[in-house]
Amino acid sequence: MEDIRFARSVIYVCAHSDKGAMGLIINRPQEMEFSEILVQLGVLDEHQAIMLPDRTRDFIVRNGGPVEMRRGFVLHSDDYLTDSTMPVSEEICLTGTVDILRAISGGRGPRCALMTLGYSGWAAGQLENEIANNGWLTCRAPQDLLFDTDLESKYDRLLAHMGVDPSRLASVAGHA
Repeated sequence: MEDIRFARSVIYVCAHSDKGAMGLIINRPQEMEFSEILVQLGVLDEHQAIMLPDRTRDFIVRNGGPVEMRRGFVLHSDDYLTDSTMPVSEEICLTGTVDILRAISGGRGPRCALMTLGYSGWAAGQLENEIANNGWLTCRAPQDLLFDTDLESKYDRLLAHMGVDPSRLASVAGHA
């Protein structure tokens, strides 16, 4: 992608219909820490935030995209469900309410989860057009890559998973 906001981005598409698409960038860290978000939302006070277990304190908040960058989303395994949880696939769900943040901070959250601030969105037909113009490579999301925390190498590892040699990618393409 020529758009710097999406260069080397790995995006998990959560919703796609004839009305448009919505996805989360999963390989870009956000500057804000999870504990800061919990304090800002009143889930914990500052003292409680300091006492969080390492697993929770080190929970990486990711930059999900340029749209509504103050809105949070948690993409997670299907072992955590509330009334506001939306299934994305057979094994993956999306929750955008503070309840899941409370559950994660209390050790009652889903087995696998990632949190983003913001999302990426496309108008009707826009994503299909970008794919047709070779702007994106697509594949099914392997869960081990989806939820792992090695954000720096995620793009290259996903290309390898797809069998794509990045040195053979070109920024322009023709159509036969």
